[in-house]
Amino acid sequence: MKKDAHPNYRDVLFEDVSNGIRFIIGSTIRTRETIVVDGVEYPYYKIEVSSESHPYYTGAKNKIMDTAGRVEKFNQRFSKYKRS
Repeated sequence: MKKDAHPNYRDVLFEDVSNGIRFIIGSTIRTRETIVVDGVEYPYYKIEVSSESHPYYTGAKNKIMDTAGRVEKFNQRFSKYKRS
């Protein structure tokens, strides 16, 4: 088998920043940060939406928040182009 043909697969700690839930999953994602949990150092990656916070997976209504107000910004930016 060729050397360096496959990405580095290892355990990575993901944190859902909307609710603070952390989980460890095998992944090939490249990370800049590391974190120590129970004496083990893991690559660390922050995510905005996971199965714990997304209403589609949890069955909850309006559990996720639009942190940037993206819809309002879009409507404001393109309101001058509305068709009659």
